[in-house]
Amino acid sequence: QVQLVESGGGLVQAGGSLRLSCAASGIIFSINTEAWYRQAPGKQREFVAHITIGGTTNYADSVKGRFTISRDSAKNTVYLQMNSLKPEETAVYYCAVVVPTRPVYWGQGTQVTVSS
Repeated sequence: QVQLVESGGGLVQAGGSLRLSCAASGIIFSINTEAWYRQAPGKQREFVAHITIGGTTNYADSVKGRFTISRDSAKNTVYLQMNSLKPEETAVYYCAVVVPTRPVYWGQGTQVTVSS
């Protein structure tokens, strides 16, 4: 049974930073592509970033240069370092495993609130 557990969300002021973590069980991260998505109130879930098997990363234009996705294979954990956060980035952030091109497994999400 695949389980993804996100953590690290919270309340931060605009311009601040947070690091989200996604720990997996029942699946090996290093042989899959992992991604972060987010869903703001009243909006559709949107792609934030992904990291491929080979370590290639890709980001939504809105977060390029501010967010960094990384993976620790030994800990079977994926991270999302978020810097210079904006109030409009308040959302629930979800970790997902992509198989082969679509997210299949999801975590329960972690709330990120950015105050102005």
